[in-house]
Amino acid sequence: MKKLVPLVGILVISWFLVNNPLADSYVSTLQENSVAVTTNNSLYTMISEKAKDYEKKPIDAKLDPVWKAIPGLNGLKVDVDASYKNMKKEGKFDEQKLVFKQVKPDITLNDLPPAPVYKGNPDKEMVSFIINVAWGNEFLPDILATLKKHHVKASFFLEGRWVQKNPDLAKMIAEAGHELGNHSYTHPDMSKISSSKIHEEIVKTNDVIEATTGEQVTLLAPPSGYFNNEVVKIADQQNLKTVIWSVDTIDWQKPSPDTLLQRVLGKIHNGALILMHPTEVTTNSLERLIIEIDKKGYKIDTVSDMLSEERESFNTKK
Repeated sequence: MKKLVPLVGILVISWFLVNNPLADSYVSTLQENSVAVTTNNSLYTMISEKAKDYEKKPIDAKLDPVWKAIPGLNGLKVDVDASYKNMKKEGKFDEQKLVFKQVKPDITLNDLPPAPVYKGNPDKEMVSFIINVAWGNEFLPDILATLKKHHVKASFFLEGRWVQKNPDLAKMIAEAGHELGNHSYTHPDMSKISSSKIHEEIVKTNDVIEATTGEQVTLLAPPSGYFNNEVVKIADQQNLKTVIWSVDTIDWQKPSPDTLLQRVLGKIHNGALILMHPTEVTTNSLERLIIEIDKKGYKIDTVSDMLSEERESFNTKK
């Protein structure tokens, strides 16, 4: 009989443990956690497997026989861990919650020998305004106001002589957050002057822009687009990239606003560098131009941003 007492006690305790509501709740919690872990592991695996469908390889910078120096472009790779954190609450795959990392190309613009740049990478959904300034003071305030209204940054290439005569306007452009570039000092045909004169035009303009605005320039836009290899080489020695354009407003011919818009929008493309000046027609066309470019899905930003390898869009469409 004494041997039966412990046995009965064990059976009673066992029955209590099995039928205890607290035990049932604990077991249920374990099961739920197990299911959650299984589901989340499946989600993580799914993201890992799908990641390759969204990856884009980096594009190396290159020298093109027609377009000369073409900037590279970063690739895209899915950050699986960050994407999983974005999706685990819902517990299901959501393309919109993917997180991407950018992957640098092996060859960048700085790795190429000195060469002019006419446009950005053709896979970059972006355009830039090149605004060459050697005159047109009366139109600059309205142009700056329009750019500010639409949160657009442009690249203003300033003639050194103009900066010296108009320091307040040069400061106004810089203080508005726009990029400043070198447009020579006296606006010569740089393809027809000596090496020493090219050097003088570039260095003198760099110095006067920095002294006036505090900004160091990294880009040269030769007047009228006239240059030769010596211009590009000397600019490179001064750590300046030589920039031309791929779309010209030809605003100095005083076309109608409709003509200017058709001229630009008919030729616009990924990586377009759009040349303009502070003219009346540009002032009257700029707002419509910005709106139409935006409708086409392009971002508008500075030339330096255009030439960088950074992707402006993480579009996952193939």
